[in-house]
Amino acid sequence: MTVIETIMQHPGPFLAWMLPIFGALMMPVLGRINHKLRDYGAVAFAFSAVVAAASMVPDLLSGHTAGDIKLITWMTLPNGTPLEFGVLVDPLSIIIANVVAFISFLIVVYSTSYMHGDPHLDRYWFLFLYFIGNMLLLVMANNLVMTLIGWEGVGICSYGLIGYYYRDAKERWLGGPPPTEMYPPSHAGMKAFVVTGIGDVLILGAIFILYYYAGTFNYHDLIHHSTEWLSHMAQVPGLVALFAVLLLGGPIGKSAQFPLHEWLPEAMAGPTSVSALIHAATMVKAGVYLVARMSPVFYVGTWTLNLPEAQVYFIAIALVGAFTCFLAATQALVAVELKKILAYSTVSQIGYMMLGLGLSGFSEGAYIPGLTAGIYHLASHAMFKGALFLGAGSVIHAVHTIYTFNMGGLKKYMKYSYVLMGIATLSLSGVPPFSGFWSKDAVFLAALEAGTPLAYALLFVGVVSAAMTFAYSIRYISNTFRGDASKYIHDMEHHGHAPHEAPKVMWVPIAILVVLFSITGLLGLVGVFVPNLNPEIFIEEAMHNTVHHLLPPEIADQMHVTHISGTTKLIGAGLSALALAVGGFLGYNFYWARNWDSWAWVQASDTRKSIHNFLWNRWYMNAFFYRVFVDGILNFKQVLYDGFEAKALVPLSDVVASVSQSFSEMTYQVLEEGAIFGVINKGVPSVIIGAYHRIKKTQTGLLSMNLVYVVVMLIAIIVLMLETGGF
Repeated sequence: MTVIETIMQHPGPFLAWMLPIFGALMMPVLGRINHKLRDYGAVAFAFSAVVAAASMVPDLLSGHTAGDIKLITWMTLPNGTPLEFGVLVDPLSIIIANVVAFISFLIVVYSTSYMHGDPHLDRYWFLFLYFIGNMLLLVMANNLVMTLIGWEGVGICSYGLIGYYYRDAKERWLGGPPPTEMYPPSHAGMKAFVVTGIGDVLILGAIFILYYYAGTFNYHDLIHHSTEWLSHMAQVPGLVALFAVLLLGGPIGKSAQFPLHEWLPEAMAGPTSVSALIHAATMVKAGVYLVARMSPVFYVGTWTLNLPEAQVYFIAIALVGAFTCFLAATQALVAVELKKILAYSTVSQIGYMMLGLGLSGFSEGAYIPGLTAGIYHLASHAMFKGALFLGAGSVIHAVHTIYTFNMGGLKKYMKYSYVLMGIATLSLSGVPPFSGFWSKDAVFLAALEAGTPLAYALLFVGVVSAAMTFAYSIRYISNTFRGDASKYIHDMEHHGHAPHEAPKVMWVPIAILVVLFSITGLLGLVGVFVPNLNPEIFIEEAMHNTVHHLLPPEIADQMHVTHISGTTKLIGAGLSALALAVGGFLGYNFYWARNWDSWAWVQASDTRKSIHNFLWNRWYMNAFFYRVFVDGILNFKQVLYDGFEAKALVPLSDVVASVSQSFSEMTYQVLEEGAIFGVINKGVPSVIIGAYHRIKKTQTGLLSMNLVYVVVMLIAIIVLMLETGGF
């Protein structure tokens, strides 16, 4: 079958990422023709990705997906294994591709108004569409090399989009308020690129180890034959654990998990539409996808081959996810920048996803519930966090400030934004019946199903983090929309620039997302009584079909869908209710009703002031990383120069220079003047001139002498021929 025939037979998985990339390349061309044509073209290309991704949904619903589709052999690897260019169409890739494509499309529509009038939209649309295309390539790729290409494409685009305002105008800086340090957009983009690059280096090391033992990068082959190559790898003590940790390095960096999480708050320097793209539907979900994609390998290693080292994969990512969930929630409690609060929230919520995926390997029966929880929360979070970021963009667009203390009372100016962000906040907080409640509850149930002491400990961390989530959610929604308008808002009104509601083209995409996660939540409620309508059960069956497509039947059949008991479900719901009660009680009294003065409460105790300073300074992790890896390297450079270069290398270079100069002078005198100039330049011409003067004397010009020379020459020739037998 030819390449064209293959694409025509399965157009969706190929066109989903090809069309946005082609659209990105067309943006400068369309921009030269007409700006409106360019903007509408961006929307059209983003929508084409939606159509292509949606074309795969019928296969998802039927349970008969195309699987591994190989397009062409890209290259032949050193051991003769072909590296094939293709796609992997299974329930996991279809679900995530549709989430990415649809929410990205809504953000593109939103951007047509939010970015209107920007003089650099050719660059914006190019990076935006190229980002979407690479993210979909990452998801649809059938091998790790293609995934890595999309992975790096996403990273490069995020660098350009986060640092979009690279001219670093002062009003584009974020952080603060002074004296707290602030960062320019160019710095933020570079920070994201470098920090995520650390994880990329780790995953590259894992890929090299993987290929040495497995001999292939193809996902289907890797997972299907995992028992063989994992057994071979396990013969080297500690190598499976090292491979697991290195492989997790990439997702930890890309999904902003501890300790590679500090780039994400500064990523708010880009346009808010970029923040929505990166933090809601796409880039930060890439790590979650890769962890889920490779998890069957380590499940086989843990529960089929009984390799304790393989379980390091699940334990490590569960610990990282739970700690990050708690860490970021505490930072969101004290942040004052609206987008940064949502950024910390994203870090925390991705921690829940990683926790669910990690819990899937804690016990043999927890795999499908854990995998389901991670992917369910990914899809749910993409919808409500996308709505929140777009809503935050509408607010910042209206009031021209990033700080919540400069807001307040905005509900009377921005009623639509208030209602829509309020509903999205309820979903983020895990309030039933919205989707956030069901997806977060699925993580709690996965921990209960795992049933180990460590799982219960991590569940406790998750419940505490959920309580903080509700508290900081009430805080930012109250400080933004409720209460009295700030002095900043009054000054705006005084100068004739009162805040106003966002244009329809901006709030309609938010409304669509709100409707989607609300319907998903209502289906979850109905699904308690009618399981066939339950989104969680749908994703659960999809994940089961995914592993059935990739694993040998004898292994896949053991991974049956666990039916969670009613008692377990009640315990999970009770823990969610407990978190909501605690977080809601504190949030209501401190921020909603303002019965208590939060700042006075903090200042009333030295201990609370110390805790607040600790959280305000981001656990001093950001300062530590700068001190060690930025300032430390720069200081080490100076110490190295002062102590080694200045005292050793510079004097040594002087000695070397002096010796070289002396040697060159000696070489010149002996070789050049004595030998080359004296012998060759003078001697050879003198010899030739002397010979010339002697030979020319034989030329007298007399005929008689010339005849003598001829006779002598003839005699010499005759004698020579006689001697050699020439006659």
